[in-house]
Amino acid sequence: MHQNVTVIGLGSMGYGMAKSALAAGHSVWGSDLNADQTAKFQAEGGQTSDMAQNLDQIDAAAVVVLNAAQTESVMFGDHGIVAQMRTGAVVLGCATVPPEFAKDMEARCAAQGVHYLDAPISGGSIKAAHGQLSIMAAGTDQAFAAARPLLDAIAETVFELGDHAGPGSAMKAVNQLLAGVHIATMAEALTFGMTQGVSPDDFVKVISKCAGTSWMLENRAPHIAQGDYTPHSQVNIWPKDLGIVLDVAKSAQFSAPITAVALQQFIAAAGMGLGAEDDAAVAKVYARNAGLTLPGEA
Repeated sequence: MHQNVTVIGLGSMGYGMAKSALAAGHSVWGSDLNADQTAKFQAEGGQTSDMAQNLDQIDAAAVVVLNAAQTESVMFGDHGIVAQMRTGAVVLGCATVPPEFAKDMEARCAAQGVHYLDAPISGGSIKAAHGQLSIMAAGTDQAFAAARPLLDAIAETVFELGDHAGPGSAMKAVNQLLAGVHIATMAEALTFGMTQGVSPDDFVKVISKCAGTSWMLENRAPHIAQGDYTPHSQVNIWPKDLGIVLDVAKSAQFSAPITAVALQQFIAAAGMGLGAEDDAAVAKVYARNAGLTLPGEA
């Protein structure tokens, strides 16, 4: 089914999602604070007319921004999209946010006749570009139905986790706990190996085939071995996401000490000026403390 779609936030994930929707035959308006990203998407087939002038024709809007504050601003700020969307349209909230925030967005959308799908995403920029994301989704049957054509275009797997918003974001918090800890632990193990004469290349070759591996290790450790920190997922994401995990844990009176330690490593990386680098750059914290020289560094 052809839809009029807008993707707001053309970062590494949002851009891939917009391209996947375009490849599936949807009419897609892309929007980003970075005008160059918007122009790039338009040059690759995105709609060139002003999105703001076409919101009453949009069937589905994917909000792929950094956090809850940006999500709320896009949806209900001074130029919020929800008030301008037609009755029965759907908003997919794709950022990592607290479950209670997702519930609030659903209620505020419903008050204006717009569906809301709690739809955080996972899979990385490459899978986003190939329409192969995993989406942890929760919402009403009507929200799922309205979002289905877009979901089919951008996702390989859609987990339907509940008939109201909240469970999708709860599952994303669980995923981010593991993902952030795995990245930090991978960096710790790789640099520990270096102190014992294990090269990053050998680390990748051997550990990726052993019981200690993880998807994050196999995806991120090669970045370190190659000395390439081009951001597919930035260091700056993790103080935010692991902070959300710890806030949710606190509200549940749950202790998450391993998460807290991983968070401190990402905060240290950001403090070193590495916030805009690929999140594998957390290895530089360990390397600095141990006096190691990583590949690609003088």
